[in-house]
Amino acid sequence: MKRIGFVQTNPEFGMVERNVRRAIELASNVEADLLVFPELFNTGYLFLSREEVRKLAEGTDGLTVRKMSEFSAEHSTAVIAGFAERDGDKVYNSAVAIDESGDVRGIYRKTHLFFEEKLLFDPGDTGFKIFELAGMRVGIMICFDWIFPESARTLALSGAQVIAHPSCLVMPYAPKVDPVRAFENRVFIVLADRSGVEERGGKRLRYYGMSLIADPKMNLLVQAPEEGEQVGVAEIDPSLADDKRINELNDIFSDRRPGLYARIC
Repeated sequence: MKRIGFVQTNPEFGMVERNVRRAIELASNVEADLLVFPELFNTGYLFLSREEVRKLAEGTDGLTVRKMSEFSAEHSTAVIAGFAERDGDKVYNSAVAIDESGDVRGIYRKTHLFFEEKLLFDPGDTGFKIFELAGMRVGIMICFDWIFPESARTLALSGAQVIAHPSCLVMPYAPKVDPVRAFENRVFIVLADRSGVEERGGKRLRYYGMSLIADPKMNLLVQAPEEGEQVGVAEIDPSLADDKRINELNDIFSDRRPGLYARIC
């Protein structure tokens, strides 16, 4: 059995050190094998220009990844956390995967950029990856990736038992979709959404919180409210995600007929 969870935060834009410290304070109150933190949890989300992104973006040797690695090693907890990543002249909306020993196992860069993110970030170029974390096969999708069922399906077909979903959801119905993605792929999903409101440069965004953990049968194991900061943890058996059978005659993967799905394959 494994303990997986989310850390729902309400970061203050631009206050990276403070936001990281607060997230770690929240995470330190629970015991878990894997914790997922929101999209851009360290910087806040509402960037006004690409130059602003570049100013706050970090490499994997920056403060955010360093502090999260220290937390992981101290607590023997694997971490997935969203951050603005700088790589040469490019900036990505990324998530880092850190194992329970504090070692960085890799980066996922957001595949499907939402709205004005297309003006701020470079398109992700990593593809959908699986990371071995705390004895589990974990895949990552970031926020708007959810609207494309191909995202979760690709991760599931690649062997994911758990899908981590760091997010800053601004559409109120979005949290309702993750249990469906969990069910149709027979995986566990951890949605780590932020809460609160950001107002900058005449723009205003409200985030819907409701972070959750869903199991392969679409059950909500734990869910946060819309408002406030909260940590939620559930005990799971990851091996349940390896069983794709609905009954003795149906298996959601072996029953697929890709030859008839030409338009999406």
